[in-house]
Amino acid sequence: MCELDQLSDMGGVSRRGFNTIGALAAFAAASAPINAAVAADGRAEGMVKFPAPGGTMDAFFVHPAKGKHPGVVMWPDIASLRDAFKAMARKLAGAGYSVIVPNPFYQDAPAPQFADFDAFRKDDGFKKVGPWMAHNTPEAIANMSKAVVTWLDKQPSVDTKKGIGVQGYCMSGTWTVRTAAAVPGRVKAAAGFHPGNGWDGDGPDTPLKLFAQSRATHLLALAQSDDKQKPEIKDQIKAAAAAAHRPATVEVYHADHGWTVADSPVYNKDEAERAWSNLLALYSKTL
Repeated sequence: MCELDQLSDMGGVSRRGFNTIGALAAFAAASAPINAAVAADGRAEGMVKFPAPGGTMDAFFVHPAKGKHPGVVMWPDIASLRDAFKAMARKLAGAGYSVIVPNPFYQDAPAPQFADFDAFRKDDGFKKVGPWMAHNTPEAIANMSKAVVTWLDKQPSVDTKKGIGVQGYCMSGTWTVRTAAAVPGRVKAAAGFHPGNGWDGDGPDTPLKLFAQSRATHLLALAQSDDKQKPEIKDQIKAAAAAAHRPATVEVYHADHGWTVADSPVYNKDEAERAWSNLLALYSKTL
C-alpha cells in the first residue's frame, strides 16, 4: 500500500497536476448521467449498492448503454473511490468494457471519503484510513472480490462468456493478484499499477504465493521510486509468476509511486498513457 514515506516523496501537486484535475472535473460534469441512467454519449452509469461481507458495498458502475461487454473491476488507491477513478472508469467504458469501481472501505464509510488525493493528504488521510484498512485482511479482500464479481455477472451489460479483468493502484495493486486467485474461473487479466509494498510476507496468503491459484495473465507496472527502495521485488514477482506458469509482464516505469492517477501530485501523463495502452492491449488479448 501507499506508505508515509512514499507520501512525503510525492511533494506538492504540480501545475500540470492541477490542470489535469481541472480537466477531470470538467469531464465528470459534462459526463454526468441523466437520472443516473444513459449519458449523452451513450454510456450508462450510476452508483450501485449490493451485499458484501460485513455490510453493503457501494460502488460506481459504468458501461456502454447497449450490448454486452467484458466486466472489469477497478480497485482504487488508498484515497478510495472519487472523481479521478470515475473518470478512468468512464474512459475504460468508452473502450467497450463494463466497469465497476468498488469502495474498498464500505464497511466504515460510504464513498467518497475524500474529494481527491490532495484532500486525503490535508485531512490526515492515513490516520483515518488506518482503522478501515484493518478490515481488509487477505481473507476479506478475497471474499469481497467474490462478491463484486458475483454482482458483475448478474448485470445485463456484462458478457459472462468472456473473462473479467481487474486492475488496482498503489495499495490495491497487489489486490489484483488476490482477486485473480479468489475467482480464478472468471478473472483472466490482472493489472497492478505502482503496487508498492504489498508483496511483503512469507505466509501462504502473500501475493507472491497466490500466482499459483490464478488463471490470469498479469501486468505489474512498478514505480521507479519503489524499485529504488526494494529493487529485489521485481525479480521476486517474475520468479513467482514463472514458477506458477502464469504469464506476467513486470516492468519498472520511469515515474514515481502514484504516477497513473490524475489527481496524484506525481502524475506523469506520458508514462500514465503508456501504462493505459498496455492495459488495453492486455484486455484486448485476454478478455
